[in-house]
Amino acid sequence: MDHNKNKHDYRDMIAGVNEKIPIANGKLTTAINFDNAATTPPFKVVLDAITDFSRHYSSIHRGTGYKSIFSSKVYEDSRKIVCDFIHCDHRKNTVIYVKNTTEAINKLSSIISNIYDDCVIISTRMEHHSNDLPWRNKFRVDYIDVDALGKLNISDLENKLKKYNGKVKLVCVTGASNVTGYKNPIYKIASLCHNYNAKILVDGAQLVPHYPIYMKSSHKDRCIDFLAFSAHKMYAPFGTGVLVGPKDFFSFAEPDHVGGGTIDIVTDDFVTWADPPDKNEAGTPNLMGVIALTTAIKTLNHLDMRKIDKKEMDIYYYALEQLKKIPGITIYCDTDNCDKVAILPFNIDGVYHEFTAKKLSEISGIAVRSGCFCAHPYIRRLLKIPAEEMEYYQKNRDINRPGMVRLSFSFYNTYEEVDALVKTLKKIIKHKSSFQ
Repeated sequence: MDHNKNKHDYRDMIAGVNEKIPIANGKLTTAINFDNAATTPPFKVVLDAITDFSRHYSSIHRGTGYKSIFSSKVYEDSRKIVCDFIHCDHRKNTVIYVKNTTEAINKLSSIISNIYDDCVIISTRMEHHSNDLPWRNKFRVDYIDVDALGKLNISDLENKLKKYNGKVKLVCVTGASNVTGYKNPIYKIASLCHNYNAKILVDGAQLVPHYPIYMKSSHKDRCIDFLAFSAHKMYAPFGTGVLVGPKDFFSFAEPDHVGGGTIDIVTDDFVTWADPPDKNEAGTPNLMGVIALTTAIKTLNHLDMRKIDKKEMDIYYYALEQLKKIPGITIYCDTDNCDKVAILPFNIDGVYHEFTAKKLSEISGIAVRSGCFCAHPYIRRLLKIPAEEMEYYQKNRDINRPGMVRLSFSFYNTYEEVDALVKTLKKIIKHKSSFQ
């Protein structure tokens, strides 16, 4: 295998990957980012697109000047670009722009609460808090369980759909876990949901940037009803998220935020709402965020999502094999071949996760994430922590809490960066008694 093939081409596309940063010994080293699941660095073409478009930037939907008309057209045309990327019918679905995945899911939860008075929402025990907490205060929520390796128990979903006998209106599931990287069988789940007259929401934050997703299927029962994802995880900063779903559905309920842009007509006595997506995008839209998103989409399409997946998983399996060789490291996911994105959670035995992350940064300029990754119930199960122990941590907030170290890879990462990681982990293990 030629580990150097296309390495520089990929890295040349990303801003900041060769940035020198200070480490603990006072020297400068090239930063290594293995925290891509949190936020990716931007594509250079995204930054260029923002600068270039700024000459034409103007108000959306409100002006008659050339720049306003041009900006409005670019903004509206962007929705089809998004739909094409996630393979859905732009004539039947609407793209609603928000700040991030969290806001998208909160928006959907508010809309559904305005439509259904008495229903059950099913989430899973592997979800990011953003696909759990927005449902808790509005609905009766039940959860699909996970097995000992943290994989979703699909038979548990079918049992719960049968149990509630038609009261389940929505099943909320992550496309790929932000902790273990496991891809869920979202099309099989969609089919199960539709067999019981429920809809499916896929949290695509960790899936959309790494692997193709098809909201529309030739088998109608396998279609994805709702999808949410964030631009900041796909090389496009500037604060844009996306909620996609059927136009007809969003016509049923009043918007969760009201004001400018959401109305057709207002009198002293009544309000007539605009059609979706306008009614669901209160205030002045984030046009620059949308420019960033669509530019990133075009770049990802050019690179080919399946080639991106292959490159990232090659790096992942290289890192996995190297970590498995190091005594004293525990890995918290299936280490056999399985369907996942390039995320690898681990701990050094006897070393606090936050300390490991800190030392990786101080010694070698390696950025990782440590903690529970906004997925506390999932981490508890992976670490096999009794529920009553979590109450202890709730009452004692100043003590060290359980967690993991997470590596999350992108196509621009290199084998040499993994080698630097392995070398540094061995150093931490060798000197852990003197460090602590």
